[in-house]
Amino acid sequence: MKHPLAATALVAGLALAALPATAPRAQSSSSLPALGDSVSAEFSVDAERRLGEQIMREIRRDPAYLDDALLLDYVQSLWEPLVGAARRRGEIGADTASAFAWEPFLVLDRSVNAFALPGGHVGVHLGLIAMTASRDELAAVLAHELSHVTQRHIARSLSNSSRQSMVGMAAMILGVLAAGRTGNAAMAQAAVVGGQAAMVQGQLNYSRDMEREADRIGYGVHSTAGYASAGVAGMFEKLEHANRLNDSNNYPYLRSHPLTTERIGEARARVQADPHAAKGVPPDGAFEHALAQARARVLMDNSVQALRRAQAQQPAPGAPASERLGALYAQALASMLLREFEPADAALAAADTLLQRELPPAARGGDAARWLQLLHVQSLLARGDARAAQQRMQSLPEAGSSRPLLLWRAQTALAAARAGAGNEPLRHSTEALQTWVAERREDAGAWQLLAQCADQLGLKLRSVRAEAESRAALGDVPGAVDRLRAGQQLARSGAAPADFIEASIIDARLREMEARRRELEAEMRNQRP
Repeated sequence: MKHPLAATALVAGLALAALPATAPRAQSSSSLPALGDSVSAEFSVDAERRLGEQIMREIRRDPAYLDDALLLDYVQSLWEPLVGAARRRGEIGADTASAFAWEPFLVLDRSVNAFALPGGHVGVHLGLIAMTASRDELAAVLAHELSHVTQRHIARSLSNSSRQSMVGMAAMILGVLAAGRTGNAAMAQAAVVGGQAAMVQGQLNYSRDMEREADRIGYGVHSTAGYASAGVAGMFEKLEHANRLNDSNNYPYLRSHPLTTERIGEARARVQADPHAAKGVPPDGAFEHALAQARARVLMDNSVQALRRAQAQQPAPGAPASERLGALYAQALASMLLREFEPADAALAAADTLLQRELPPAARGGDAARWLQLLHVQSLLARGDARAAQQRMQSLPEAGSSRPLLLWRAQTALAAARAGAGNEPLRHSTEALQTWVAERREDAGAWQLLAQCADQLGLKLRSVRAEAESRAALGDVPGAVDRLRAGQQLARSGAAPADFIEASIIDARLREMEARRRELEAEMRNQRP
């Protein structure tokens, strides 16, 4: 596999699907334990949350963990209505509502996969985004994975295991993550095979029950969130087709979510019985999804050969406007990554023309237009024209609650300041970033950008603290402690301009991080068999 996390994600998904590591058994869906009984007693919400955090600390530091602001924002825009629908339906209980992260993240890999982790974390491969034909199809997978979380399938499994098997399974997952960090996929797979060998058949029976439950509940969540039922049908058709072709190793999703004729039949019956199922109607958000699909397709494989293919991509004759727009976007992005800016500009100009001439008026000033404008900005920054990029950003609205706009505005202001264009826009972006991270402490990318902006403005203590917060958000607690200590020494030495507020915050955060490091060390000691 190309990336360490690709092996980690697939194998961790298999490991988590195989969590009932005790005696093999067959169990019907009617006998699955209900929430609030032995599940909470034997594997608490807090234990599941901590296990998820432990896994995510490793994943966030992996090179295949991708923070692409545009794609992540798009996935979150589909995810949040699903979480809201699950809350309204009562699928998210009071115990998990605030304890779990309810967080999707991106995996830089071309294979078709998505997976749920303990504590509400859901990984989405770029290959899945690139394969789905509509937002409704992508939302169908997200709803299914969300239902694995809301029904606490991992906790259900662990509640039937002995204490020793729980410790062993946690150690196995951590071992898989550590093996994935080395880039040795064979080592990671061996770690799982060794832990699974004695209970594969029993787990297959149990996982099918959980899959059917996630299908049923996920369908209700998907529909309640306002997505078209055709998206569920479309995804099952794609997966069924891949399953008949024996997967060709491009669909790890099928290995951790095995299809059965019963699941396929039940899904089709639900769609046919749904009076609101969309038939032959272009789905809402078709243009933005086409752009997200194109961006994922280019970013998931940055080899020269793959970029050349994307650069030469042509839509089929008579293709809908959304497909033609996606093809032009892929051509422009691939050309930019190849640093061939003339064809990139030509493709972007054609996309702008298509947007104005053929798209509905509502789409011309909406998300699709923003995606094109930000690709213009990205291209200008790539060729070192920061002033032109900053002028482009001025045509876009203020960031507000839009993370992509916030980050791109700060990046262009930083590049322009470094080019001598003045610091006022950079000061504005720095304060906007500071406000953002004050409410979203886990946004490592925003913290890192804040560190760079503050350093350019000469705000040394703020820069060092932002670096520390970025490392803390990534799960690198020792790294955060080191940076906070450096900030403390900088404040005491007088080498940085006096900033008593930042110095006080650094002192307080250092105490918190040192305490957190001791907790993590104690957790690791307690988990050793």
